[in-house]
Amino acid sequence: MNRKTTSIVLLAALVLLAIGGIGCEKLKARDQLNKGVQAFRAGNYPAAVENFKTAISLDPTYPVARQYLAVAYMMQYIPQAESPENLRMAKAAEDEFRTVLKDEPNNSGALAYLAKLYFDQGRLDESWTEYKKLISVDPKDKTAYYTLGVIAWKKTYTPRIDARASVGMKPDDPGPIKDKKVREALAAKNLPIVLDGLASLEKAMAIDPEYDDAMSYTNLLYREKADLEATAEECKKDLATADEWVAKSMAIKKVKTARESAKGGGGVTTGGN
Repeated sequence: MNRKTTSIVLLAALVLLAIGGIGCEKLKARDQLNKGVQAFRAGNYPAAVENFKTAISLDPTYPVARQYLAVAYMMQYIPQAESPENLRMAKAAEDEFRTVLKDEPNNSGALAYLAKLYFDQGRLDESWTEYKKLISVDPKDKTAYYTLGVIAWKKTYTPRIDARASVGMKPDDPGPIKDKKVREALAAKNLPIVLDGLASLEKAMAIDPEYDDAMSYTNLLYREKADLEATAEECKKDLATADEWVAKSMAIKKVKTARESAKGGGGVTTGGN
């Protein structure tokens, strides 16, 4: 699901909360909210921002409008772009999400967006913290568990490759890391992260047994683990497990592709769905 589709789903859910309201100012605020949602759906995020800001000025107690505003800012942020305007959008979104969470610390939508914003900015430790908070609120959020696994890989891959290079090993040389001192120092730092990531991916797949992306990252984390093992035998065992997850991921992808083809296939059929 892309960012725009995900955001529209969230907005549709939130709009159910935007009912009622007493007084002229509240009615005007609701009208501005509706206009902002229309602009958002049309992809006119700057206009949506202005509508949501107006709604908040008319009714400062309107939390739904503030969350809409944060999402509208976030949709204008381009991951990894470093222009001052782009960074301003990210900061504005972060500030608004933080304001929402100050009053509603268990707001799962705000937590999910803030965690994703930090992830897109490469602020992995902060993203990890917000995804952990999200899981405490919504233990069935498979995307949160999956992203924790991705974060684990992002945090361990480069240090491992650098450690290999420091002892004269190429990325494709057989493991584990041959220098015991270097390997043990890296394991002390990386192994807890790897194991936490594997546990998170396992939970994601418990929620969705066909979560092929989670299977792919399980493969990658076992490859991280392999280089940290004390013996070549243990390393090979981890790599064999990694290969098994590659096979599982490919098999699930084929099943999904066949399923989608069956749903969208044309022509006359003689039975089935």
